[in-house]
Amino acid sequence: MTLRTAGRALRPAGRAAALAVAATAVVFTATELLPGDAGELRTAGRASDEDVAAGRERLGLDRPAAVRYLDWLSGLIRGDLGHSLAGGKPVATLFAERLPATVVLVAAALAVTALLTATALTVAYLRGGRGGSAATGLAAVPQPVHAAVLGAVLAGLLGWLPPVSLLPPGGSPLADPRLLALPALTLALPSAAFATVLLRGALADTLRRPHVADARLRGLPAPLVLHRHVLPFLYAPALQVTALLAGGLVAGTALAETLFGYPGTGQLLVSAVAVRDVPVIQAAALLPAAVLLLGMLLADLAARRTTVPGGPGPSVATAGRTV
Repeated sequence: MTLRTAGRALRPAGRAAALAVAATAVVFTATELLPGDAGELRTAGRASDEDVAAGRERLGLDRPAAVRYLDWLSGLIRGDLGHSLAGGKPVATLFAERLPATVVLVAAALAVTALLTATALTVAYLRGGRGGSAATGLAAVPQPVHAAVLGAVLAGLLGWLPPVSLLPPGGSPLADPRLLALPALTLALPSAAFATVLLRGALADTLRRPHVADARLRGLPAPLVLHRHVLPFLYAPALQVTALLAGGLVAGTALAETLFGYPGTGQLLVSAVAVRDVPVIQAAALLPAAVLLLGMLLADLAARRTTVPGGPGPSVATAGRTV
């Protein structure tokens, strides 16, 4: 490997590292802008100013923001997420208790998203890349609306699924997959619509390439044209969209888990915000960013190794020209 090749390989990693540091700064600043802090909320206005100041000093909240940020950042580098201000437990322990349930939920939602997106893009391919207004409309619908409609129809009207996804103590969501259905569908429907909108543009660009038109003129079967001449150009943008969706799904769990009572990290974030448990809030907010950056790094590295006839395929950026 030459120095030039090594430099090109290390460039995405360096960019991801810089973005990760920027993400920590954004997360820390956002928590600083929250009204009140744990020291004030614990007293609920019943303590004197001296007691509030003593409480803030005990929690380390009286130190300058820059000092607290650097301490938190150095802890992250060492793998130390800090301790909860509410209960004193290590943040890593709190996440270890909740993270498996969230991982299962995100994996289920991502699988449903992939299935729905592949179906929608196959239909778009058979129609020559045209259509897709339904996906655009679904992508614009807020997640709470998806949750309300799905809950009303699948749980209320049809009675197929439980209205809440409460797990027994120490239980696994895999023991009863029905508990995953409503929160996973709530996450997957808008994600699949968003992915379809992005990838439909890349698909339309690919279908206009000369080699695809030539393959169709030669009478090759549609499945063969799709497999041999179209899909290789969609691998790179599909990897990028998958990374984007993974981060979005992790971030979206907060609402879905709260609405359906699913005990994951998203629900932990909501409860931490209520009491201004800053270390927990920061870790929960940083998790989607970390997933997104890692996914984009892997997608970038994989895309550099993906070669197709006639040069590189279209990226996600091309979708904007044809949506």
